[in-house]
Amino acid sequence: MEFGRVTNEELAGIDFTLPPDLQITTDTLAVAKGKVPLQVHVGCAKWGRKEWVGKIYPPKTKDANFLDEYVKHFDCIELNATFYNVYGPDTIAKWKAKADSNPAFRFCPKFSQSISHIRRLKNAGEITTAYYEGILAFGDKLGPLFLQLSDNYTPKSFPELKAYLEQLPKDIPVFVELRHKEWFSVTENRDKVFNLLHDLNIGSVITDASGRRDVVHMALPTPHAFIRFVGNSLHPTDYARVDEWVERIAAWKKQGLQSVWFFMHQHDERYSPELADYVAEKLNNALGTQLMRPKFIDRDKPGNQMAMLL
Repeated sequence: MEFGRVTNEELAGIDFTLPPDLQITTDTLAVAKGKVPLQVHVGCAKWGRKEWVGKIYPPKTKDANFLDEYVKHFDCIELNATFYNVYGPDTIAKWKAKADSNPAFRFCPKFSQSISHIRRLKNAGEITTAYYEGILAFGDKLGPLFLQLSDNYTPKSFPELKAYLEQLPKDIPVFVELRHKEWFSVTENRDKVFNLLHDLNIGSVITDASGRRDVVHMALPTPHAFIRFVGNSLHPTDYARVDEWVERIAAWKKQGLQSVWFFMHQHDERYSPELADYVAEKLNNALGTQLMRPKFIDRDKPGNQMAMLL
């Protein structure tokens, strides 16, 4: 992920402290408190990473078998493949079958760019129908969906956003990722969009990227968190940031949080399994969960230890 990327030299000057919760978060969690136990999921954005062969995928694993191996290490995936293509039920069913070996596994497909970036949510009914017809083939393996709006999708398009979200099916959870700075810098815009999401029972994506601290908005319009964490190749700040996120999630649990989906990104994705493993370990310790952790091949070999430190 290139969004919010900075140089290593710039990292030292960034305040990574998580902002205080917005009032909508406090109010939303208070209403939800005590209703259902917290569910926690940790995953990555893609399964097709050749860099993971010999790390968590067995040596000589073929591309066609990457998903078979991915589901042995994680219980969910932020499915970016559906952003680039609208897949039909046949393809989706094949992916589902590969995940059947992991009963807890869930796919969280991204809305097609044809909907969000090309049509910009206007006249997108037919494409949206095709998108839903495809992903419904995931069946019990379907997790929440997420709609990413482009960096240039401004609050001026609020009417189109509202109209589009209002017509979405209500039986599948949806999260929305906002990126344009004016959604956050102008209080009126921020309050209006998060109140809309709350009224429609639609969640908000929190993207923690080094160079865009405004997108770490800490607004939960529903009692569910969808966190896209963007690390910096196992820089020491990655671990400190994860530690603070674990503290915040533990606090949200006490307040009424019902689910959290934590997706690991790295600008260099070869390092995602290591930091995802750290996230799962820390969440298990803090929350008493039993999240599955990536199983590394020959982790104790000197070469692998060195790779983890770089």
